[in-house]
Amino acid sequence: MKHTDHDRQDGGPRLHGDGLTLGYDERQVAQDLSVAIPDGSFTVVVGPNACGKSTLLRALARMLKPSAGQVVLDGRQITELPSKEVARRLGLLPQSSIAPDAITVADLVARGRYPHQGLLRQWSREDERAVAAAMEATSVTDLASRAVDELSGGQRQRVWLAMVLAQETSIVLLDEPTTFLDIAHQIEVLDLCADLHRDQGRTMVAVLHDLNHACRYATHLVAMRGGEVVAEGDPAQIVDAELVERVFGLRCRVIPDPETGTPLVVPAARRRVAAEPLPVAAPGVA
Repeated sequence: MKHTDHDRQDGGPRLHGDGLTLGYDERQVAQDLSVAIPDGSFTVVVGPNACGKSTLLRALARMLKPSAGQVVLDGRQITELPSKEVARRLGLLPQSSIAPDAITVADLVARGRYPHQGLLRQWSREDERAVAAAMEATSVTDLASRAVDELSGGQRQRVWLAMVLAQETSIVLLDEPTTFLDIAHQIEVLDLCADLHRDQGRTMVAVLHDLNHACRYATHLVAMRGGEVVAEGDPAQIVDAELVERVFGLRCRVIPDPETGTPLVVPAARRRVAAEPLPVAAPGVA
């Protein structure tokens, strides 16, 4: 199912933050931060630890209120929209999710339909269809009766993503969706996100730690450092050795990924190790 835009009042990107000051209690993380999420993109936000990338995602999801500036969704300040209305337009997979004890996969995914429920609208065939489609898209249908806490890390992450997909929002935010997963499950989750972006037309926004994963999957990259956007655009156009050193303080080479042609960051060796000479056999020894 293709997802289409809601009506907008400003003609700009559906989701953007303007002049944001963000922080927790007395600790300020970002000041006068602005970012626009291109409609229909797979946007990935990268940067070193504590640079403000997850804080920005929380603000875009209305989980963190800016002390200055505004987040705009479909032409309106996101704080002006009712919570259920936001949840019908924008889905969030947080950094860490805890399932209720003994809840089954099917029941957890069904909770994604909560924003569509109300006094006059209870569980319907449309809800059944949305849940079944979300479970099929994430390949968890066979796990429907299993308890979520019995699953592997990769399986659990796909179940949580299915719950977000069941909301049927055209914008999906993911905060470090590959954390704690092994490399095979990281690729599995990111491939799934790329499929949702390409096949269903969803706007995906993810915070990732791995720069090479970001370059491979993103159609739009946002590089942050110290609460500021240092660069943004197509990874192929903006990622080079100078940017990586500026953002991460890492000396490197950037070469084409042999599989995809996207930028591949190869860290510089701290020192070159000279090859040891091969041992020479003693005279007369075969």
